[in-house]
Amino acid sequence: MEGVITGITKFGAFVELSGGSTGLVHISEVDDDYVKDINDFYKKSDKVSVKVLSVENNGKIGLSIKQAKKGYMPSNKKARKQDKSENKASFEDKMNRFLKESDERLLDLKRNTESKRGGRGSCGESF
Repeated sequence: MEGVITGITKFGAFVELSGGSTGLVHISEVDDDYVKDINDFYKKSDKVSVKVLSVENNGKIGLSIKQAKKGYMPSNKKARKQDKSENKASFEDKMNRFLKESDERLLDLKRNTESKRGGRGSCGESF
């Protein structure tokens, strides 16, 4: 179905469908890649194709943008396809990607650890 994005929240996007009803595209149904902020992908008043996933008794409509795309594959098939394409990448490309992801994970871990230590009497005082 076709629809227009009428609102964006942290957890999803509201889409007005052709019949005048409104449904929600949960943030996990926006794209196959990780979506932290829907505004990085869409903005209010964008026209989108959606697939209706569910219609609840209370009238709530669950929608998906990623499943409406042609050639959509569930994530496990996508992962297998991605693995095949990664086999074609050179060792140096794989190593560079690994190092970059590793550095990002370490930086996130360091930030989380430092934020938990701050302000709790970490200077050795006992109470």
